[in-house]
Amino acid sequence: MSGRLEGRVAVVTGGGDGIGAGIVRAFAAEGARVLVAEIDEARGRAVADEVGGLFVPVDVTDRGQVEAMVATAERELGAVDVLVNNAWGAGTISRVEHKSDEALERGFAMGYYGPYWAMRAAFPGMKSRGWGRVINMCSLNGVNAHVGTLEYNSAKEALRALTRTAAREWAPTGVVVNAICPGAKSAAFRRIASANPAIAASAEAANPMGRLGDPLTDIAPVAVFLASDDARYLTGNTLFVDGGAHINGVAWAPELPD
Repeated sequence: MSGRLEGRVAVVTGGGDGIGAGIVRAFAAEGARVLVAEIDEARGRAVADEVGGLFVPVDVTDRGQVEAMVATAERELGAVDVLVNNAWGAGTISRVEHKSDEALERGFAMGYYGPYWAMRAAFPGMKSRGWGRVINMCSLNGVNAHVGTLEYNSAKEALRALTRTAAREWAPTGVVVNAICPGAKSAAFRRIASANPAIAASAEAANPMGRLGDPLTDIAPVAVFLASDDARYLTGNTLFVDGGAHINGVAWAPELPD
């Protein structure tokens, strides 16, 4: 590794599994000190211990916990230079007309408000130092309007709008804000795959490269780039790290009961 993040402090939500854990490991390998924010204490603590990072239990649907997460990083590690909003753990597969208000509210609390609260808390410190990186993990589900996952699609597209708006407003400060839409074997994908193996197999087969990405070797290196000095002139963008799945759209059409 080249030490591109030497001296930087990164906060990664949902850092105990899947894409988040891959990013934590890659950041640490590049020299960053990492705070692993994770609702699953066993997973989060294990990843933090593995990389010599700091673990903080966080439910990102709770504003107080999110703000405390940022304050802990600033107090214990000295800053928040890089913020990766990755946590997700809500949602079921069902038709639009069957979604409950509670499902939508939880989806937005986790996928939109949690990242917003974290960004709002981290920005003053980034601005004062004239340097900051925000990476929001979004999704092709929203871009391609995959069926059955309304709360996820909607929250992730709202997060992309937040990404672009913050990028525009914060551009003069040295803080850049970008999104990644990954096509990878995330923790959420694994949960779907365990319940719907045929859907998972068809998703891999439909990918132009014939596979879904690996969180550590395919997705995390792009996050490292966005977190580094190399991305200083890149802001407000969505990077589709998906094996080409976004080019013509990948069908996600499970049979949904009426």
